[in-house]
Amino acid sequence: MTADAVGVPCWLSLMARDLQAAQDFYGAVLGWTFRAASLGQGFTVAELGGVPVAGIGAVAGDFAVPVAWTAYFAVDDADAAVARIRECGGTVGIGPVAFPPGGRAALATDLEGAAFGVWEGRVLSQWRVGDDQAPAWLELHTRNAFDAALFYGRVLEWDGGNPDGCEVSYEQDQVVLRHGGQAVARLNSGPVESGSPRPQLRPRWGVHFKVADLDGARRAVLEHGGTVIADALPAGSGELLTIRDPDGGLFTLDRAAAAAPVISRLDVASGHI
Repeated sequence: MTADAVGVPCWLSLMARDLQAAQDFYGAVLGWTFRAASLGQGFTVAELGGVPVAGIGAVAGDFAVPVAWTAYFAVDDADAAVARIRECGGTVGIGPVAFPPGGRAALATDLEGAAFGVWEGRVLSQWRVGDDQAPAWLELHTRNAFDAALFYGRVLEWDGGNPDGCEVSYEQDQVVLRHGGQAVARLNSGPVESGSPRPQLRPRWGVHFKVADLDGARRAVLEHGGTVIADALPAGSGELLTIRDPDGGLFTLDRAAAAAPVISRLDVASGHI
């Protein structure tokens, strides 16, 4: 993707408290390796087979926010996106904030309180999220997926006629977001508890990571201080696990038929990290 991409998921980031502790946990559970990010000290890029998967920044304390995974969406103008968020009834918590080399980001919540980010600037051309062999997947858990689609459609300009943008389709009680013909996220209607003391029950963008050995990943989670959240999934779910990392960050592990393929090592100088 380039800076012309609009409304497309463009990055996943964990706001952590302790960078080394987060690297130790996610490296053990997901097999990630880590390298320094261009955003500065306290930021790192997680890679799988040399390909970037996500970012980790030890900024939860600085921003006075809970440890959490956040999905970012590409926009052409962060100020305009922030204005649309407010016009549509969302809440802007942070930003836009400038990050090197030349990017700007903001954090917000939608009408139901699900957190997301917007990013203005270049994005990694071969970073991938989706339902094929990409290493990650996104699902919005919300009260009404169709209402949510209207909100995000306006904020992120989905179906806005941009050939490098996103398309939305309605399939039964789900909304499916596609980019380049590939599904990259789903918006799901269902029971949620806004303000619940259990974060897994609140409206949220669920970040999923795919693993070939789900049982092995579960053992690694428990051995390294994480927990498995039993009430976050429908009864009988055997192909995925929702996890709380040692600092409370929620994510989901999906069973994959095979590990995501290595594409190539990226030229990080062209990216936003």
